[in-house]
Amino acid sequence: MAEQSSTKQYTLKEKLGALGPGFLIVGSFIGPGTVTSSTRAGANYGFQLFWCIIFSVIAVIVVQGMAARLGIITQKDLAQNLVDDFADRPALRNILCGLVAIAIAIGGFAYMGGDLTGTALGISALTGIPTKIIAPIWGCCILLILNFAGDAVKYLEKLLGFCVILMAVVFLVTMFIVKPDLGELFAGCVPTIPENGGIMTCLSLIGTTVVPYNMFLHAASAKRTWHSPEELPLCNFGTTVPMIIGGIVTGAILVTSATVMRGMSVNNAMDMAVQLEPTLGSLAQPFMAIGLVAAGISSAVCTPMGVSYVLAGLFGWKTDRSDKRYTITNAAVLVTGIIIAALGTNPLALIMTAQAVNGIVLPVVVGVTVYLTCRDSVMGKYKNGPVATALGIAIFAISLILGVSSFLGVF
Repeated sequence: MAEQSSTKQYTLKEKLGALGPGFLIVGSFIGPGTVTSSTRAGANYGFQLFWCIIFSVIAVIVVQGMAARLGIITQKDLAQNLVDDFADRPALRNILCGLVAIAIAIGGFAYMGGDLTGTALGISALTGIPTKIIAPIWGCCILLILNFAGDAVKYLEKLLGFCVILMAVVFLVTMFIVKPDLGELFAGCVPTIPENGGIMTCLSLIGTTVVPYNMFLHAASAKRTWHSPEELPLCNFGTTVPMIIGGIVTGAILVTSATVMRGMSVNNAMDMAVQLEPTLGSLAQPFMAIGLVAAGISSAVCTPMGVSYVLAGLFGWKTDRSDKRYTITNAAVLVTGIIIAALGTNPLALIMTAQAVNGIVLPVVVGVTVYLTCRDSVMGKYKNGPVATALGIAIFAISLILGVSSFLGVF
């Protein structure tokens, strides 16, 4: 991969302290959308799409690692690097910035509505309060946290780390209890695309893990956390470990649903709780509710931040409360999500819409990230090595094929 400038050995405490930015990203992509997509994939196709989880984990480690390294070396986020590097090609720069801004905004609005409704489903299962009441209240709480907390990001990283670990425990315990068929599971590691909607399900599994705005968010978070190339090993550790944990959570959900729900209809993630009752008894609904609430909290607080960071980098805003444009964007994403949730819009439709939009813009963002981190003028001696470049190109090609197939499938 990239050449390192230091062989310094870091302590376990230092490594654990480096997990914050990575958990911020995992907390963003492990939301109700991931839970629902993985549940549907297992219910509809069994273990056939387990390979998508493996690919997604590899892809998210590679591309998020590139984005974080870009942020540390340049001390600029991904959007700022994009604008600066394409300054001498204004037409291409404007096209790329416009495409990214529109897609990220649309996807963010849809995800916000789905995140709030998904979280409300979990809370409603525990309290009995209708989701139409819980979702707007929860959205207002997120609005207060993001706009009125002091150093919100520092505390969010700790909160999201706890949520991700909680989800890992809940879903891993559930997976082991249902006892999946290991032979079928290993067979699912071989890439195949089932008929009858298989390509869209592949795209949703990959698109809910490798999320375009997370690359912008990670670059910004990394440059705020680390300021020297000597800290790249800490960044690499803080990226790889959380992404693997996130992949384990997603894989556990798919394996569980493939074991207990194959052939059954899935309208939202809480449907899995009903099918787990024969195995988990009275613990089924609390298990799923707690997992879904943790997923919803982690994703809901990151979605408006992700959209705001992207637009701030593209249009030269500051990423704090001193810039009203950044604050207004945060509020706009949340308010739109609150309205969508209050109207009782189907969260599954919202989530699938967001993933389709992300799937189309994903190859653009991956391509830009790989391109920038391969350039001597941007990265110097810390540019991608041959292995990283090859992996980046492969991820770009696969995401492009899936994105084009998804777009053509709409028509």
